[in-house]
Amino acid sequence: MASPPPPELMDELVGEILLRLPPVEPEHLFRAALVCKPWLRILCDPAFGRRYRAFHGAPPLLGLLPEIVVDQGDRGPRIFSNTSIPDFRLPGSDGCLMSPLDCRHGLVLIYIDYMLGDEGDNYLVWDPITGDKHGLPAPDSPLLIDSAAVLCAADYCDHLDCHGGPFRVVLMGTLDFEDNIVASVYSSETGVWSAPVAFDNAYEASVLPGRGALVGDAIYFTICWKGNAIKYEWGQNFLSMINLPSPATTLMAMDDGSLGSAYIEGSSLYILSRKVNSEGAAEWVQFKVIELETIIPGTSSDQKPFVVGFAVVGFAEGVGVIFIRTDVGLFTIELKSERVRKVNKPLDDSVLSYMSFYTPGILLAICLSSVILHFTCSFHMFA
Repeated sequence: MASPPPPELMDELVGEILLRLPPVEPEHLFRAALVCKPWLRILCDPAFGRRYRAFHGAPPLLGLLPEIVVDQGDRGPRIFSNTSIPDFRLPGSDGCLMSPLDCRHGLVLIYIDYMLGDEGDNYLVWDPITGDKHGLPAPDSPLLIDSAAVLCAADYCDHLDCHGGPFRVVLMGTLDFEDNIVASVYSSETGVWSAPVAFDNAYEASVLPGRGALVGDAIYFTICWKGNAIKYEWGQNFLSMINLPSPATTLMAMDDGSLGSAYIEGSSLYILSRKVNSEGAAEWVQFKVIELETIIPGTSSDQKPFVVGFAVVGFAEGVGVIFIRTDVGLFTIELKSERVRKVNKPLDDSVLSYMSFYTPGILLAICLSSVILHFTCSFHMFA
């Protein structure tokens, strides 16, 4: 006699199993959604999406953007996928060059440089997963931009699912013909830029190009003035200055919510954390030192007849990953495990990390929105 079929798992047990599929490889979730209708229903339930994001915590690293656009024939920014999903690509436009400035909370901030034709918005906020785009004009003040940041502006958001929510754009630079460092903020809720706030005590200082570090309600950018950094608190609309442990440092957010600093001396990578005591006094505390020649393949002085150059060119918030450029390629280093991987992508310089959850529920919501919009437009067209 044929043995009876095994009992089917209850939806609750299936959900607990699917909950543990790693977000670093979205393909697993999409394949699971194709197994049967009950699994598809579970994976596309908004409640599962909320549990999945809360269970895994930090969004996964889905891909990398080069900060410097090299291919003039392809003017649209491209996120080189870090997974099996296809690359995210934003189509370019004739007569303009698009340069990525920042990635954060599932959004990409892009500067638009018009070379031919009529000018339009100077900045673009792009959600690669949903495809949403929001154009921004330049501030009315003659602000010379050195660095910028995009961030979620939703109250009490855990930044695990920021798609479609309000956002802010922070521009940091100098006023034309002046030496003061200034900041201006755009709000998607009001659609206007704030009046620039200035820091007057840094003569001939300027903000260095590069990604800022977001810690709490403040964003930090490095400046070329006595090895310091500028701090902007948007809630108080206030600029201040802090000292850095090294002039050639990269600012980053640490897992404990403090401001971190990464810099290289010789072949050693130094990671420090800025600790603030109850009285408000701050000091830099060494977190870790990593000897790069011992862990990055092909960079040992025993194997090379010349000195190998190392440079910190990016970091991924929340997952403790830092990007190191060497003469033999671009590598990622996991700070906790010191695990090293070579980035097999055509990226040679500074990179921006794109991090977001990508689940079947998000894709289904996008498809349903498109279908509803299509039928709504068709109804109005023939009404």
